[in-house]
Amino acid sequence: MRLAIVTAYPPSKVTLTEYGYHLVKHFRLQKEVTEIILITDRTEGAKDVDFEEDGCKVTVKECWAFNNYTNLIKINKVISDTKPDAVFFNLQFLKFGDKKIPAALGLMLPFICKLKGIPTISLLHNILEQVDLENAGFTSNKVLQKAYNFIGSTLTKFVLASDIVAVTISKYKGILEKKYKSKNVALVPHGAFEIPPEPNYELKKGPKQVMAFGKFGTYKKVEIMIEAVELIRQRTNEDIEIVIAGTDSPNTPGYLDTMKKKYAHVGQLRFTGYVAEEDVPVIFGDSTVVVFPYTSTTGSSGVLHQAGSYGKAVALPDMGDLGILVKEEGYRGEFFEPENTASLADAIENILMNDAYRVQLGRTNYKAACSLPMSDITQMYVDYFRALQMTKSPGFNIDIVKKEKELV
Repeated sequence: MRLAIVTAYPPSKVTLTEYGYHLVKHFRLQKEVTEIILITDRTEGAKDVDFEEDGCKVTVKECWAFNNYTNLIKINKVISDTKPDAVFFNLQFLKFGDKKIPAALGLMLPFICKLKGIPTISLLHNILEQVDLENAGFTSNKVLQKAYNFIGSTLTKFVLASDIVAVTISKYKGILEKKYKSKNVALVPHGAFEIPPEPNYELKKGPKQVMAFGKFGTYKKVEIMIEAVELIRQRTNEDIEIVIAGTDSPNTPGYLDTMKKKYAHVGQLRFTGYVAEEDVPVIFGDSTVVVFPYTSTTGSSGVLHQAGSYGKAVALPDMGDLGILVKEEGYRGEFFEPENTASLADAIENILMNDAYRVQLGRTNYKAACSLPMSDITQMYVDYFRALQMTKSPGFNIDIVKKEKELV
């Protein structure tokens, strides 16, 4: 199978870049995949497709850009020229831009592939029905929110034109099946990017690191974490370093620079900027606790899976998708009330001051991550593609694929 994967890819700063990297890394190790056609966004630096493990050929096609109005045309042309046997889309609603038109046009691509008759799977990391439009940086205007929801429903139908739409949270599957009467929605777990050898859970010498990782400024706010650590410092003698690892969200450029100025008086506060893929193990490995300073959620959390794979204790709000993910996939953490600085301070302190508890959380999260490695997730997708090739016909129903998948 020659598989085309449409995704952002390092060193891109576009959303889902890290997930795209690990999709390619593990798809290429599947024996059924003979070539990957990586249809990705243009970047100044070269794409990193030199993997340690031997695998299939990866052909890079840089043809689209964030907020470009011609993305649909350019990606469609690459698909037509390369003639892949199957196409995989790594999607969320702001994948191709944070402006309405380019974002919408990009999400029409699964429908275009359907018209071409190419077996297509779209992984949809979030659905608009579960996005807090105000907290996620879309709009606080109630009229515009209704307009966004209408547009979002229309675009969801274009994505649902895929042979299979994969979602990572069971609640999403239920919503899509109920609202859109869809029969082609599959629940496929997010998966852990890497499964390093189990750590010894010992802390390195020096200050204990309280770390947050991601793209900040919309629903990920660093103020609450910085102020929570300041509270802990006032009531304990713990030596704590605050680490903000990542960049601004595309919707909030300049946010982290503003935070640097606002909290310039705070000691042992470090902003790392963009974290390259090879530096991720160091950032997580050095941390004592990984914090999720979220005001809302917009899908399954790659950061939680990364924290688990490195055996880290986490402090997170018991809300929305995070709460569901913890219950469904076996992760554990110290919960706090969203947007409550005192509650977050208590959660972080409970982990910092109780080493046995920290280790217990880390072990549990490592075990949860190990149960769903990305190699297993990509194998599930390959099985779906094989079943699609056997059952490709009008009136396709995912129940047929499930039966075929059991056979293969």
